[in-house]
Amino acid sequence: MRILLDECLPRRLAAAIEGHDVRTVQQAGWAGLKNGALLSKIDGAFDVFVTVDKNLPAQNSLSRLTFGVIVLRARSNRFDSLKPLVPMILSKLEALGPGEIALVEG
Repeated sequence: MRILLDECLPRRLAAAIEGHDVRTVQQAGWAGLKNGALLSKIDGAFDVFVTVDKNLPAQNSLSRLTFGVIVLRARSNRFDSLKPLVPMILSKLEALGPGEIALVEG
């Protein structure tokens, strides 16, 4: 599965999500793009977008997208706070379809 991590997530999280092709927004060359432009770039290029932006679903129409979105909620966006969420992220990937949003809380 092709997964894109939002630019506010630590790069180390990509290595922790094993068994998938995980890239960061920076690696894709899309750093600094606003949500609407970023979502357009992701569409067709990735299967899942992982973010901590809890407002993303409210600010954008996601139902027509060709990828799913996982929104992470943790104490912080530091790797130590997010690493325990990895098993739940992997579990959500199995059932997440295009245009769907999954919340992963720690």
